[in-house]
Amino acid sequence: MKPAITESAVKALAAKWYRLLDVHAPMVDVLPLLSDAPEMVFPEVTLTTLAGFEGWFQRVIRIFFDEVHTLKVCDVTLAGDEARVKVVVEWQASMWSPPDAKSKRIVCDADQDWIVRVSPRTGELVIGKYVVNGLKYHPGSATL
Repeated sequence: MKPAITESAVKALAAKWYRLLDVHAPMVDVLPLLSDAPEMVFPEVTLTTLAGFEGWFQRVIRIFFDEVHTLKVCDVTLAGDEARVKVVVEWQASMWSPPDAKSKRIVCDADQDWIVRVSPRTGELVIGKYVVNGLKYHPGSATL
């Protein structure tokens, strides 16, 4: 029997996800939060495998630093054996492009839609679909 998906468990998963992204956690900690075949839609690329996500993540952690993700909205709608989640996260990150004398700071709200399921392999909640719908930059922010 699959464990029930609850609003509090989904919110805990979202908080853990962003905490791991902030510290550039090792893949051994990050990958278990994703389904075995995640669909991940970022502004620049769509990924459908764990290996694809790992390659993307390894690239972006070499671009962005001093990251802070602040979860502003995490609205959970339970729908049978999955949860549909509306996420708005404030993302702050610095980036440096050689030979610039200074780094630049991005501050934006990322509007996202997730689908969370129970992994049939582990029995834990995982992100099955993760779509970044858009970024709304704060005044004075650098842009991508």
